[in-house]
Amino acid sequence: MSTGQTLNSHMTQTRHYVLRILEELEKDPERIAVHSWNGDVTAADFHRSVTSAATSLARAGIGPGDTVAVLTEPNCAAMLAARYGVHLRGAAVIHIRSMNARSDADELPAAEQRRLLRATGARVLVVDGPNVRRGRALCENRDGTALVTLTGDDAVPDTVDLPPAAPYAPDDPAVVDLTSGTTGRPKLVRRSFGVRGWLVDLSFGVSAPDQRPTLLSVTPVSHATATMADAALAAGGTVVLHNGFDVDDVLHALTEQRVTDVYLAVPHLYRLIEQPGIEDAVFPALRQVLYSGTAAAPSRIARAARVFGPALAQLYGSTEAGGMCTLTPLDHGEPELLSSVGRPFPWVEMEIRDLDSDGAVERGETGEICVRSPTLMDGYVGEEELVGPAMHDGWLRTGDLGHWDRYGYLHLLGRIGSVVKANGIKIHPSSVQDVLLRHADVANAVVYGIRDTEYAEHLEAAVQLRAGARGSIDELRAHVAASLSAAHVPEKFSWWAEIPLNPSGKPDYAVLEGRKDAQ
Repeated sequence: MSTGQTLNSHMTQTRHYVLRILEELEKDPERIAVHSWNGDVTAADFHRSVTSAATSLARAGIGPGDTVAVLTEPNCAAMLAARYGVHLRGAAVIHIRSMNARSDADELPAAEQRRLLRATGARVLVVDGPNVRRGRALCENRDGTALVTLTGDDAVPDTVDLPPAAPYAPDDPAVVDLTSGTTGRPKLVRRSFGVRGWLVDLSFGVSAPDQRPTLLSVTPVSHATATMADAALAAGGTVVLHNGFDVDDVLHALTEQRVTDVYLAVPHLYRLIEQPGIEDAVFPALRQVLYSGTAAAPSRIARAARVFGPALAQLYGSTEAGGMCTLTPLDHGEPELLSSVGRPFPWVEMEIRDLDSDGAVERGETGEICVRSPTLMDGYVGEEELVGPAMHDGWLRTGDLGHWDRYGYLHLLGRIGSVVKANGIKIHPSSVQDVLLRHADVANAVVYGIRDTEYAEHLEAAVQLRAGARGSIDELRAHVAASLSAAHVPEKFSWWAEIPLNPSGKPDYAVLEGRKDAQ
């Protein structure tokens, strides 16, 4: 059976995920369905919020083929209710608050939000009370985009029935996601209802959890944890929404609110395991601690495995592809595997292809990671010319470089274009970075290439030592040379109390290279 046939079969067998959520909310109206930083919401009240959103959108004439933009406070029940209302109408949704999958702290400027409205042709902009003023400004002098405000005054009476879910085809657009914008402006990634359904059903892996899940999201629920929240509510569970990452709040949720599943960016995981006494903490309901986002130091991941035991899992994925690989809890017990990102999920086909011939490389050789999966994007919005280079014959070219190890685990080596020609050879900075991260004194490290005024390339390393460690540059040079070669030794080392990160939780190269001051 082809991927397309499997996808269509899946969608004919699975009810609309929002209808499943509403049915679960009706079973126990008084329970708390959403714990949020700006207030808890019962199942009954959340049901009414979704009904209100769907009713308002029906009045606005929204249906299949339309796109609705959503602008709310970060990680709140209104954000979820607006999305579910849009999907009940068979329309596509785009969240325009932020492009950052790790933090909602930096809201997109109004000019960029207007561009998103234009690019997607959004017929309606849905806002909550705190965003009414911004919503009016965005819709001002823009024909074709109406404003819908979701406030207490907008709630429908209990006697008004939920409008019937609009019929839609699996290929109809469901979401437009924003990439992290590493090139300066986010790409708009489109996915269909069929693909969205797959993502919801696969959010907890190949099998459903054996208990009602309680999901903790400290990152925007409009991005990486979106389908995890959908899946938790569709399974009769609860979502706990934090406005950013705070160690004390996370520990309270894990210990007192019986969180079963949590997604963390790698810097969040580091901060959590550095807490005094964390190894003695008890997490009574914890089932999965999923982390991803950037390269992780094997020594720190080994400590995280001691803290969280069989709950710890790593995810390698992208906005365009969805989840691609996982390092399972069992894998975390093998130190040799901690520098990898695991093996592909059962539903993912993966090849590593030669950059010149496009043929598959031998195990151990480096090439571009290419994937085929039912969770791939359908394409880009407004930049259709990018689809051809990115996708061919159902395969997505990720732009990531990697190789298989002898066990069939994937190791990442950076992005195409990140190779540095230094000391007469081509060097993948991530291969040197991996070696530094394996040194006992190194807590974190970033290796990157720079060009001097004559355009010659050089390798530099930023190093964060463990507390109390006294590693020297000479010692680290010898460590790299012994593991790789003398040609791989960075020309310059810099010491950092903490590696600077950008809002996405990735190394801030502008600070590391001295192009802007550390904050």
